[in-house]
Amino acid sequence: MPEYVHPEMLVSTEWVAEHLTDPGVRIVESDEDRALYVQGHVPGAVEIDWQTDLQDSVERDYIDREAFERLCAERGISNDTTVVFYGDKSNWWACYAFWVFKLYGHENCRIMNGGRKKWELDGRPWSTERVSYPLARYEAKERDPSVRALRDEVLKHCKTGKQLLDVRSPEEYRGERMHMPDYPNEGAVRGGHIPGALNVPWPMNCNEDGTFKSARDLEKLYIKELKLKRRSPTVAYCRIGERSSLTWFVLKYLLGFGNVRNYDGSWLEWGNCVRVPIAKGAEPGGSGRVEAASADEPADVSNSDSTVAG
Repeated sequence: MPEYVHPEMLVSTEWVAEHLTDPGVRIVESDEDRALYVQGHVPGAVEIDWQTDLQDSVERDYIDREAFERLCAERGISNDTTVVFYGDKSNWWACYAFWVFKLYGHENCRIMNGGRKKWELDGRPWSTERVSYPLARYEAKERDPSVRALRDEVLKHCKTGKQLLDVRSPEEYRGERMHMPDYPNEGAVRGGHIPGALNVPWPMNCNEDGTFKSARDLEKLYIKELKLKRRSPTVAYCRIGERSSLTWFVLKYLLGFGNVRNYDGSWLEWGNCVRVPIAKGAEPGGSGRVEAASADEPADVSNSDSTVAG
């Protein structure tokens, strides 16, 4: 059976349980719903919120290098710390936080396979204690442009017919739905997709327990069925970049794509832009093979995630 190209980027719940008090490891929870951390989190885990901690409060961008350094220092993270991310929604936001850490060049990042749901299913303990650690020293690198795609770069990318993946639901992709269910304030003025994009909804990467599918299943989907090339430039996008960060992680680390970037502006930016093209309906030979995917995003149904909207 084929193995992940970089299996070291994933750790199990067992590994995390064995390293809860390891001073060289920092466990980080990043959720869509901040209430989950308060309700119960992995013992010793700190919280990094995708919006209040990682987003600039004035510009629609990420915090700058200095703010990222402060964030890490305040969470007790130094340059040589192994940071393990986990969260709700099959690790949407954990992958998003992981991606931001890679944007600033943090070397030792991991994802806890299965996130909150797998921790719950494995019967592992939760803590309600909000923890803090001594202030660390952190020096971030300059932003790495190889992991992020900006709008004008995506425009050039699609015009040259390079590999482009839309990881939203088929209804969003075809333009029949302007936003995800229960997210009416995060839609765009136009529905559809970026021309040339293939629709591969993010749930196709994950099992029911929140873990990633096997290397064999992922290779069958992306390499054999979609005929994607590992060495070809690839861009993934969704609505605001969180679902596509999960697909980015799968392509880059589990399948070994050498040049894959996440377009975090995604459809919220593209669908509202002047003078950028859109397409509606199904791309020829594109979304037909993924029609079986769920149109709605499955909720994380573990007990501790019961308050999360789908």
